Amino acid sequence: MKRKPLYKVLYVQVIVAIVIGVAFGHYWPTHAVAMKPLGDAFIKLVRMIISPVIFCTVVTGIASMHDMRKVGRVGGKALLYFEVVSTLALAIGLLAAHVLQPGAGFNVDPATLDAGAVSSYTAQAAHGEGLAGFFMHIIPETFAGAFTQGDILPVLLIAMLFGTALAVMGEPAKPLIGLIELLSKTFFRIVRMITSLAPLGAFGAIAFTIGKYGIVSLLPMMKLIGTFYLTAFLFVSCGLGLIARACGFSLWRFVVYIKDELLIVLGTSTSEAALPQLMEKLERLGCSRGIVGLVVPTGYSFNLDGTNIYMTLAVLFLAQATNTHLTLTQEITLLAVTMLTSKGSTGVTGAGFITLAASLSVVPTVPVTAMVLILGIDRFMSECRALTNTMGNGVASIVIAAWEKELDRDRLKAALAKPGRGVLAAQVEVAATVNSMPEREEVQRSA
Repeated sequence: MKRKPLYKVLYVQVIVAIVIGVAFGHYWPTHAVAMKPLGDAFIKLVRMIISPVIFCTVVTGIASMHDMRKVGRVGGKALLYFEVVSTLALAIGLLAAHVLQPGAGFNVDPATLDAGAVSSYTAQAAHGEGLAGFFMHIIPETFAGAFTQGDILPVLLIAMLFGTALAVMGEPAKPLIGLIELLSKTFFRIVRMITSLAPLGAFGAIAFTIGKYGIVSLLPMMKLIGTFYLTAFLFVSCGLGLIARACGFSLWRFVVYIKDELLIVLGTSTSEAALPQLMEKLERLGCSRGIVGLVVPTGYSFNLDGTNIYMTLAVLFLAQATNTHLTLTQEITLLAVTMLTSKGSTGVTGAGFITLAASLSVVPTVPVTAMVLILGIDRFMSECRALTNTMGNGVASIVIAAWEKELDRDRLKAALAKPGRGVLAAQVEVAATVNSMPEREEVQRSA
């Protein structure tokens, strides 16, 4: 099989687009800011297709399970895993802030800060309705409303109910299940069409970010940025790495496997931009459709490892920068509160900043106005949050699939093997025997 030219490979196109976007933003900032619609349009196209992709994937996955106890068991295991790993991420953020002291020496007087700069974020955080409001928000006003309000969890709820009903109906439901499977293939084909525009989206988003904030704006906060990126890297390499090793696969080979999706996330600063593609690749990797359909969408609200690290690290940075002392009790309270407030932060750019404001409201000794200090660099930090969240949800799906014995180890080994002719042949052979994959010939082209 002829190898695809480098200029046609998606991840190469995205890398080139990011490099050009950085240069364009640096040298022509005024024109670069005008490129923002390119990034926004790509993200809107992806969000447009997320709801039907999740609906079709979850419905067909649950309908194929038949045993409803299994659905509950998978959901319970996923939530348990999410809470354990999320707590680990929150604790690592606290530990890194204490050890590296990124805010030490700033000596900022909160009275001199412009509270108006963050007023819109604090206002949005103030409108939160607590944990009860969060769960009530999962229930849509109407069936169709789940697909129009732009949130993942209401769609997941509707899909679980629909899939359960089809599974209970049995034989009479088979024609409808077949139709939904056909729709699923159609939507994934649309996803691939949209993904081809990823280089344009990445260029627009990166050019806007550099043009608006400038690379120079990073210098005063380089210690915080460096601390956050280092902490996230250690969490991924050590925390997720050990989890992956215990599960029987290499984390770094998995990272290479999803490099296209990670570069799209890097370019757009939102993990939602790669959600449909990630779900499709996890199925190709050997995870069952039902597991992927339940774990990945749920993880985008309950398993935000990068956001968790950012939340505790940012609060302690602000406390250190304003010389605000936090007692051990306050830090434990912060850990417990951020465990809840982070659940309201999806993969959307800026949501992490809003939930940070919500977290500060329960630790009143740290002034909310101090958020002005990190407002200018939040966009650069959101890229690291989104990358860590994406990797964390990918690993979670494989772990839960292995826990449920719903992981095809042969396909996993073939997909993560080092590039080579033998591996390519193995991937083609595996793809030819898997009927649940959206397009068998597409696997051969992407291998």
